[in-house]
Amino acid sequence: MRNLDGETPLNLAGSLLVAHPNMLDPNFRRTVLFISAHDPNDGALGVIINRPLEKQVADLVTDVPPEGLADVPVFLGGPVGKNQLIFAAFEWQKGAGLKLNHNIALEKANEGADQKSSSICAFVGYAGWGAGQLETEMKQKAWIVQKPSRAVLKLDRLPKLWFDIMRGLGPWYKMLAAAPDDPSLN
Repeated sequence: MRNLDGETPLNLAGSLLVAHPNMLDPNFRRTVLFISAHDPNDGALGVIINRPLEKQVADLVTDVPPEGLADVPVFLGGPVGKNQLIFAAFEWQKGAGLKLNHNIALEKANEGADQKSSSICAFVGYAGWGAGQLETEMKQKAWIVQKPSRAVLKLDRLPKLWFDIMRGLGPWYKMLAAAPDDPSLN
């Protein structure tokens, strides 16, 4: 991951939003989100990528899962729309970086499940911001913007991604990340 050194791009699509260690909102505490769409006038859309549910698609659907998708890992994508199972494909595009294709057709998901240039995930819910809401949170320093690397396609690394990013930001963030949720219990 590459820190954007305090720069906040005008369009955050394609970026990782890393929750600041001081963020206490339980919906986003110690999360890493991939922002797939962002327009300051319309809002933003993303998914939490580091909260696996320790379930696969077959565990959550009542019918027989689509062919080749039964073993796709499921993540808690965010606090909005938790009654929906959304298939998405992370794709690494040379020169453009990481992209997330939401709501891909099941046939397309099945085709992409075996490709090395993409990773298929399923998300329960998503994160959304209204016009100007994310920009306000950025001014409040609630999020640290990171440029994703190809390593995000390695699904087994995602649960520890927040801690890995914090360690990479230096000793201050490493110390904040290691602090317990309630320091008074120390």
